[in-house]
Amino acid sequence: MRDLMSSLKLPALGLGTALGLLALAPAAQAANPLELNFWLSGPRYDGDLPACEAGLSSITSQFAEKERTFWNSDLVITGYYGVHETAFRPWQSDNIPRRFCTADAMLSDGKPRQVHFSIIEDGGIASFGHGVEFCVVGLDRNWAFNPACKAAKP
Repeated sequence: MRDLMSSLKLPALGLGTALGLLALAPAAQAANPLELNFWLSGPRYDGDLPACEAGLSSITSQFAEKERTFWNSDLVITGYYGVHETAFRPWQSDNIPRRFCTADAMLSDGKPRQVHFSIIEDGGIASFGHGVEFCVVGLDRNWAFNPACKAAKP
C-alpha cells in the first residue's frame, strides 16, 4: 500500500509543476498595426458569371469521366434541352456567387434525365476560373447530393 501512495505522488507533482509553468507564461498579444490587414484584402467577388449554357461542356466531360473511372460504365450525356436558370446568388451577398441551373439531358442509354448544376465564381482548380458542380437525377451513385439531387439545388 505504501508503494502505491508514493507512486501516485510523483505524477501529481509533475502535473502541478506543468500547470505552474503554464500559469507563468505570457498572455497572447494582439496584432500590431503593421500586421493588421496587411495583405489580407479578402476575396472580391464580382458576381460576373457566364450563362447556364457555359457549364454544359464541363458537365458532359466530367460525367463521362466519372462514369468510366468509378462506375465502369460507358454512359455519356449526348445532348441537352430546356436549359434554364433557377437562381442567382440566392443567399447573402457576401457568399461566393453561384448561378444555379437545371437542364434536361439525353443519355446514351436513351433515357432523359434532369441535371441540376451550379456555376461557381472562382470555383475552378486552385480558385482560377469558374467551377461547375452538377448532379444527374437517378445517377448520383455515391449519394453526394442525395435525396434526388436536392443538395445540388439552391
